[in-house]
Amino acid sequence: MSAIEPLQPSGRTDWPALPHSEWADTLETLHMWTQIVGKIRMELSPWTNHSWSVPLYVTSRGLTTSPIPIGGRSFEIDFDFIDHRLPIRASDGQTRCLALESKSVAQFYHEVLDTLSEMGIDVSIHPVPNELPEPIPFPDDEVHGSYNPDQVQRLLGALIQSDRVMKAFRARFTGKVSPVHFFWGSFDLAVTRFSGREAPPHPGGIPHLPDEITREAYSHEVSSAGFWPGNREAPDPIFYAYAYPTPDGFAESPVSPEAAFWLTDLGEFALPYDAVRTADSPADMLVTFLESTYAAAADLANWDRVTLEWEPGFRPLPRTRP
Repeated sequence: MSAIEPLQPSGRTDWPALPHSEWADTLETLHMWTQIVGKIRMELSPWTNHSWSVPLYVTSRGLTTSPIPIGGRSFEIDFDFIDHRLPIRASDGQTRCLALESKSVAQFYHEVLDTLSEMGIDVSIHPVPNELPEPIPFPDDEVHGSYNPDQVQRLLGALIQSDRVMKAFRARFTGKVSPVHFFWGSFDLAVTRFSGREAPPHPGGIPHLPDEITREAYSHEVSSAGFWPGNREAPDPIFYAYAYPTPDGFAESPVSPEAAFWLTDLGEFALPYDAVRTADSPADMLVTFLESTYAAAADLANWDRVTLEWEPGFRPLPRTRP
């Protein structure tokens, strides 16, 4: 497989540092804000397999819901991490804009839902965060309320870089593969490849996430990878890769680069974000990790790789009319 070229020859300045100690409070607040917006999309969108109707998507300025249907209209909500705004735009021309600034989760929750109501968009969401061990309901959360614009822009830089490399990796697969999407529950950017074969039922057990959702998400064999910015318990941002079900011998596979390691508790490989961003070619290091962990999982699980993959650079010829 050929390398993915960095955006600029230096590459290094395109991958910002994410020192957790400087933005832990902002990270936790932003996590809750994205859950509120993500739940709005989830509530109003037709359900798509593996929860693909749930996530947000990286844009050149932040994150977006993409268009959400509401009656005969549609609307979308964007996190603009450059101008630090939350524009809400509807297909009938209505636009509202909220400031992204230090405010409690409770205030953000009420502002967003009240603004939607003013636009004729009435929606009710389950007001409790998902995938957290001790969640505070959104209307009661006066604990989280920090927003550091500089650190949020750093996150945007990391998301943009991760998104572009992961999209190039995604394009090398002809089988079923997810979009590169941002799951607000776990607060990570992910892409998932499928073998096409059914998998054994997932045990579930993710905090405040119904087991039937988890089991449907993992109903078929997957090789998944992504970017996670860390939390207080594990503050170092990482890229990760795992397979479900985990094939025998996966943990012992000789994956690359050397900085990659196995996380026993999570059953996945990890590559420190700092190792990538400080590499001579961050994109090359990341794609090496994505390709080697996928290859290890696919080979051990006997995926039909000849059928499921194609060479980078291939462009199908346009059809000509008779």
